[in-house]
Amino acid sequence: MKLEHLERAFESIGARLRVEAPVRSRGVSSGYSLDIGHDRRGQFFALRGDDANLAVVEFFLLNMQEDSRHLLLLVKSEGSKRKDRFLCGHEEREWFVAAVPGTASTVVQAKEALKPAPVREAQARKNLNARQANTRHNAAFRRQGEWFFLPLEKPLAVDPRLILRHEPISRGRGSKPHLVEQLYRTGGELVYVNREHPQGISEVQYSQLVRRNPDAKKWIWHARRRNAGVFARGAIRHGDHATIVLQDWHQVLMNEEHLAPSRSYLAFLD
Repeated sequence: MKLEHLERAFESIGARLRVEAPVRSRGVSSGYSLDIGHDRRGQFFALRGDDANLAVVEFFLLNMQEDSRHLLLLVKSEGSKRKDRFLCGHEEREWFVAAVPGTASTVVQAKEALKPAPVREAQARKNLNARQANTRHNAAFRRQGEWFFLPLEKPLAVDPRLILRHEPISRGRGSKPHLVEQLYRTGGELVYVNREHPQGISEVQYSQLVRRNPDAKKWIWHARRRNAGVFARGAIRHGDHATIVLQDWHQVLMNEEHLAPSRSYLAFLD
């Protein structure tokens, strides 16, 4: 698909696509990246890469929904067997691009591929049809961006002393956190997080780091739980999304974008 045809596809959903020089500081591991840029006219989709890299990349428009302003792209690189998929679209207040795991060929399939298994199972239990399952608020879940909130089948026994107030949840480096009014974690692995280690390091890794560099102990660290059971109640806030309010405890699950190999091609995370 020629780039001018790709630009027209984005125009069909009311978006702009611009081809720009790569931003080396982003640390993207591929020869190109997909990003969300901003200028005086607002947001646009930025395809970044130099001429040599873009010359060996081919884009295919798999599916488009003009009414919902979404499209699904397939990207193939010369000499590679990988077929990467990206869901591009508009939600609430912002444009977004998400790497899609699996072999989705339609926008609807891509959205389902991004849902964790417990979310799809909850949809099935509630007998949701395709239209209902495609909403952000239904009988099976609430959703805000990449985060799903599932009502619990059984009451959760919570120690009030362990409830965290106004706690941020984030999928990692570069993403703007969602702020949870009340958060409760169970189980999981203790990790230490700071600006240099946004994904967290284990207790063993932290001890090794401090032995090598005693000054590291003075850095600003936050203790977190990796792969913990996470539950939320109250208001969930984020600048790009409408606030949602959970009256009871809900299980918190992140979408499946991290399973897509093509996530390394994204520079914009939230």
